[in-house]
Amino acid sequence: MSPGGRLGTKLARLRPYALLILTLVGDLALGVVRPGLGWQAVRTSASYLLEMLLVLPPIFVLIGMLEVWVPRQTIVRNVGPGSGLRGLALSVLTGSAAAGPLYGAFPVAESLLRKGCSVFNACVLLCTWAAVKIPMIMMEVKFLGWRFSLARLAFTLPAIVLISWLVDRFTPRLGGLCGEDRPGVGREMPR
Repeated sequence: MSPGGRLGTKLARLRPYALLILTLVGDLALGVVRPGLGWQAVRTSASYLLEMLLVLPPIFVLIGMLEVWVPRQTIVRNVGPGSGLRGLALSVLTGSAAAGPLYGAFPVAESLLRKGCSVFNACVLLCTWAAVKIPMIMMEVKFLGWRFSLARLAFTLPAIVLISWLVDRFTPRLGGLCGEDRPGVGREMPR
């Protein structure tokens, strides 16, 4: 293999870590130019990293239990393609009742997709996790009133459904691997 080919292979292996590497390089460059801001950037990055290390392990344990204890057919029947309003309602309820930051929802959604969840319902779960959490609604009612909350939900929920539908329609690669009537059921999603 030529030296250029080896370098290309090594760069391809680093590609998943590109954002982390760019952040470190940016922090170092900022530290050289403005040491105070650079140190603050390093502390902020370390704080977020620590928060993620505290939040993600319990989520991965829950995902492991979901993978082992919940049969694939249960996921396909309740939130898979063709689950209709039941799938939508379950996705909204699950996303609303969830706790934790949004980045914790992505591994859950990926696990559900692997088990046969539709892209539409996975997107609804992610959007409701981000925008329609029950504790957030309770705080909203307390400070802004129930009329504001109802009005926000009246605009937010249809927008979530529309966005999820658009994502489902424009991601044929993922959608093609999740449906019962589509080829590839039971296979791993491509990385």
